This record gives sequence, C-alpha cells and structure tokens, in this order.
Amino acid sequence: MPRYALKIEYHGQGFYGWQRQNDLPTVQTALEQALAKLEPDLPSIAAAGRTDTGVHGLGQVAHCDMRKTWDAIKLKGALNYHLKPNRIAVLDCRQVDQDWHARFSAVGRDYLFRLVCRAAPVTHDAGLVWQSRHPLDVDAMRDGAAFLLGNHDFTTFRSTMCQAKSPIKTLDVLDITTHDYPEGQEIRFHVKARSFLHNQVRSLVGTLERCGAGAWPPERVAEALAARDRAACGPVCPPDGLYLEHVRYETDVFSQPPS
Repeated sequence: MPRYALKIEYHGQGFYGWQRQNDLPTVQTALEQALAKLEPDLPSIAAAGRTDTGVHGLGQVAHCDMRKTWDAIKLKGALNYHLKPNRIAVLDCRQVDQDWHARFSAVGRDYLFRLVCRAAPVTHDAGLVWQSRHPLDVDAMRDGAAFLLGNHDFTTFRSTMCQAKSPIKTLDVLDITTHDYPEGQEIRFHVKARSFLHNQVRSLVGTLERCGAGAWPPERVAEALAARDRAACGPVCPPDGLYLEHVRYETDVFSQPPS
C-alpha cells in the first residue's frame, strides 16, 4: 500500500483534539472520513502529535496508506474537497517510503503560543489567542523561562493523565518575543523539543504568566521544577493560543518534488 505524508492545518475550536473519539468530532475522524470517500476500509492514519481539545495546527503531520497509487497533488485536492466545511486543510502531500512514520520518524516538534495583552476584548483573534487584560513583564517571564531549558524531570509541568513512560524531557528552545497588537501587545512563546509531556506547554506558559503578572518571582519557577510535584505548578493556561507549528524530520519530505 503506497504511503503518503500529509501536512495539515486546522482550527482547533469545535474539535475534541486530534485523536479519534467515539461520537465526538476530532481532526483525525474528519480526515479519515474524507479518506473513506476516496477509498473504503483504509487503515487508520497516524500523526506526529495528539493535540488536545481546542489546540490548533499550523503544521501537523500525518501519514495515510492508500490502496492505489495517487498523484500527490490530486490526493491533496480530493481531501480538501471532502473536508469541507471543516476548518481543516491539507497544505501539502508527498508519497513516502513505507517505513516512514509521521510520529516515529520525527526528530522534533515546535509549538507556538500566542498571548495578547490588552484591556479591550479580542475580536478577530477570539479563540486563537489567550488574553490578559493587564500588561505583563516580559523580562520576568524570560528570566523564569531560563530555568526550564535543558534536560529536566518535568513532573511539575505534566498532566496527571499523561501516559508518557518518563517525565524527563529536554527543552531545546523557550524563546519569548513581543509583537505589536492593536491597542496592546502580543507575546509569543516559541517552544521546541524532541517530544513533550501531556499539557507541558500550557503548564509552562501558565506558570510564566504568573511571573509576568508579578505574582511569582522568576526564581519560583526553578523551585517548582525542582519540586517534581504537580501541585507546585502555576495555573494551566487555556488551549486557545496553542499551535503545533512545525514537525521536524531528518529529511524534510515536503521539500521533495511531489510525485
């Protein structure tokens, strides 16, 4: 069965995350229903990461196995046609080797979190950002973030429902940048690692927001990390501003010519 890699964009609102669930709308279910319109009884698709309810995708990657060989451009177009009216788009499609796997071949995941600070409610970005009604001290958040880089036991920043075998992860990048926003400021968290624990990014951002608000000194982030106790974590922020931005592979299959 020929295998195809799919680069996928989606708006997370209205979906109960990526993973298929009984009688609930998910991104995986919508994609598999679209594939079933093309060929019946196909195997399940696999994704690089299982985003939670309300989390968005800018560059999610999945693979599917088809029964016949498709022109990649035509497969992309057919899937986008059958995905309507879901807020999901297949951005790119490439035929890959049978041993290529969207999850297990990945060497890194990049997440983006958008936080908007302004007094007035957001309108155009409603559901796409987390909003703070007061300004935040970005330097204090950066000071707190510095304690989180590297290889650590992230038990404090791990959901109690996390199924990962180990809480030890290596956080490669946690950059915080600022951007102009109408009558306010947008703060973006750029987070990169090989893999993440369940709710890890939202736990980190929610904790760092406490530093920005002046409720936590930056050093308390180090204390929370060292505690290895979920109770030491700051508030877990909502999913609205979280995006799976990019999935990294040793060889970028989407840079290859379509076949």
